[in-house]
Amino acid sequence: MENMSFMYKYPRPALTVDALILAGKPGENQLLLIRRAKEPFQGKWALPGGFVDMDETLETACLRELYEETGLCLQQVQQFRVFDAIDRDPRDRTLSVVFYGVLDTPAAVKGSDDASEACWFPLGELPELAFDHREIIRDFLADR
Repeated sequence: MENMSFMYKYPRPALTVDALILAGKPGENQLLLIRRAKEPFQGKWALPGGFVDMDETLETACLRELYEETGLCLQQVQQFRVFDAIDRDPRDRTLSVVFYGVLDTPAAVKGSDDASEACWFPLGELPELAFDHREIIRDFLADR
């Protein structure tokens, strides 16, 4: 495909992906979170995720970010929905496509890239979360 650069006079939102990964038996589920190493929300916990590169699909971006931030390598995730509140990210107008995966048991994880830590948390004991991630988790659990 030839490289086509276009200049648009209209601003466009940034596109991100977030991974909502659960592990364990129903009723005992744990959720994978990362501690943000950078602003915004430095030091706060969040779903693994990040910006989509120009040459990757949404699912590929989600799997890449999940691996980069936690070391967890999954083969696939399922798309949940898009979160698009105007002020969900203080940096810019950002849309996030949220994907999910479910594991039988929590896997070993380690924070890296722009995550200082990665850890599994019981659903009933989640820490303070960055962005709109508590809302994302609440909506996902309500749909299950």
